Amino acid sequence: MKIFNLIVGLATLVTVSAHAQDKLEQDRNSIKALAGFYKVNFNYAEVTSPNPDYTFSKPYRSHGNEWAEIIIDEPKKIVIQHMLAINDSTVIKHWRQDWTYEDPEIMLYTQDNAWKKVNLTAADVKGKWTQKVYQVDDSPRYQGYGTWSHVGGHDSWQSETDSPLPRRESTVRKDYNVLNRGSRITITKDGWMFEQDNKKVVRTPQGDKLIATEKGYEEFTKIDPVKFAYAQKWWENQKTYWAAVRDVWADFAKTSNTNFKVQTSANGKLLYETLFSLGDQSIKEKWSATQNKEKIKTALQPYLVK
Repeated sequence: MKIFNLIVGLATLVTVSAHAQDKLEQDRNSIKALAGFYKVNFNYAEVTSPNPDYTFSKPYRSHGNEWAEIIIDEPKKIVIQHMLAINDSTVIKHWRQDWTYEDPEIMLYTQDNAWKKVNLTAADVKGKWTQKVYQVDDSPRYQGYGTWSHVGGHDSWQSETDSPLPRRESTVRKDYNVLNRGSRITITKDGWMFEQDNKKVVRTPQGDKLIATEKGYEEFTKIDPVKFAYAQKWWENQKTYWAAVRDVWADFAKTSNTNFKVQTSANGKLLYETLFSLGDQSIKEKWSATQNKEKIKTALQPYLVK
């Protein structure tokens, strides 16, 4: 009987392990499906407010051509870099998303461009993926974790976390200071959908005050890669430099205390302007990997507040 129970137990363990491995591979395939060449439609609109006198902002609509390239593909980490192709001769390095599996460390946004490190328990992150979103200059933007679901042929993931104001409002709005993001990603037959249920919040020492809620969706539809020839050539030249930028940011986050703040402007220059200009100089002067990291570290110092 003891031998029989041992055999049954081992068989169950093998089955559970195989199922977990299959689920992990499904998750990885869904994340990798986010990469590709897309026409993107951006749509956002405020829908409710607890204040009867609140003046709703004008709905935001935009579109663009976006290339999402997998730049790191490891068993439990997938990194996707986005690039906006404006025309045949202009490209903007856009946002980046790092996906990490059962990651015990997360960086949570507080307010005023400040973040704090939080350690999660194994139970918190079991079977879950963290999406770490970064700005165009590779500074942190927001991070949230959740479970990928694969039910009825539908692949989706969702989370809720705080972030700075969206770029579309960061220079024109002063009436709130935190965006609580409810994010949902769904893979579609033609690409993927990024839906959002957002809360615009005023955060003070006395607590959070909601001023409005917002619905948003970004629709990524696959298109012909031919539109991205210049973007691909640009990235081929720039990718070594930006790998060094990521490394310097990672070193800073690793060695900083639990909290740190990023200033978007210093010495009369915006952070992204400084790093983009440095990238062009690196290409022109053919800097080595060591030179890149040294120049980037020096350039970042005025923007960092520990």
